[in-house]
Amino acid sequence: MGKVYIVGTCDTKGAELSYAREVVLSAETEAVLVDVGTLGEGTGADVQARDVAAFHPEGAVAVLGQTDRGTAVSAMAKALTAFLKSRSDIGAVLGLGGTGNTALVTEAMRTLPIGLPKLMVSTVASGNVAPYVGPNDLTMMYSVVDIAGLNAISRKVIGNAANAAAGMARNPIPASSDDRPGIGMTMFGVTTACVTQVRELLGKTHEIYVFHATGVGGQSMEKLADSGLLQGVIDVTTTEVPDLLIGGAFPATEDRFGAIIRTGLPYVGSVGAVDMVNFGARDTVPAPFRDRRLHVHNAQVTLMRTTPEENRRIGAFIVERLNRMQGPVRFLLPLQGVSAIDAAGQPFHDPEADAALFAAIRNGWREAPNRRLVEIDAHINIPEFAAALVANFRDIHASRREF
Repeated sequence: MGKVYIVGTCDTKGAELSYAREVVLSAETEAVLVDVGTLGEGTGADVQARDVAAFHPEGAVAVLGQTDRGTAVSAMAKALTAFLKSRSDIGAVLGLGGTGNTALVTEAMRTLPIGLPKLMVSTVASGNVAPYVGPNDLTMMYSVVDIAGLNAISRKVIGNAANAAAGMARNPIPASSDDRPGIGMTMFGVTTACVTQVRELLGKTHEIYVFHATGVGGQSMEKLADSGLLQGVIDVTTTEVPDLLIGGAFPATEDRFGAIIRTGLPYVGSVGAVDMVNFGARDTVPAPFRDRRLHVHNAQVTLMRTTPEENRRIGAFIVERLNRMQGPVRFLLPLQGVSAIDAAGQPFHDPEADAALFAAIRNGWREAPNRRLVEIDAHINIPEFAAALVANFRDIHASRREF
């Protein structure tokens, strides 16, 4: 059974943090109170702020020697991240705080594996929590009253959170003997036919996790990869890359493909739905793009066709990251179209734009024993292409030990 690490600023929230520790201990669970205060020496912590700060890459002075609070908090977040990663006995992490400590603690929480309990009691948990949670299983609990002293309300909220953290630490979910190897797949509406066929071909032997490629979807898939919860990836739909490079509503981050680079997982990828940039309703399309080739997918989603020049940029971004992958890789190009609306007679059919994409990937590709570029003279949504994805995945998954 792991310990509950309770994290906060003992210089300003000492009473509340100590109360949380008392509740965890009363639940017969070990607790470690970690001080991340930057304003002064707190009291009562099991791990002092200076000891956490020492985990910063540039040492404690980079954290505690700052006169600007924002700089100090950002530096402490880096130090806390390194500190938590160094622990092998964490059963759960419980944070308490306002805006500053919420940003600090959740930054570190987001680097922890999926499945490790993370609970943040925060004054900002009733608003937009996406920047704090990201693609993670991080739970936000609204504090109702400010975390500024113990009272009838804060005791109940903090006590409930402490009991929840203790319960999760005491009752970890074991792996099931029925669990099949997990595969992450990316999908968009215009690549659903392809993904459905792949799921049918692999579903009896593998557990398929499908991620909607809406920006956070790709991030979530890669978070599972970083957490060791995937045995491979079939990244059919890389449409988040155009949104990142051109300014759409569902962008990847600059770390797209980073988890595959770091982990060396078996990876089969393609260029599904990179013929489009995604926006909201028709009237939300930015003014510079309103005369472009647009397609209203539904009342809330408008698609813009990518140009040959944009596709060259997209291809260059993708291939640069593929070249850095050290695990087994197959990347498939569907030469007859990359989405349901990029086929002959469809609104985004544009052989010139597709050719620019394919050429950018071919020209940038660096040959290596672990990587192979595969061209299929087929549309992405027909059975032949789905079968090729599966065949390539089975090939590299079986031969992973060679790389």
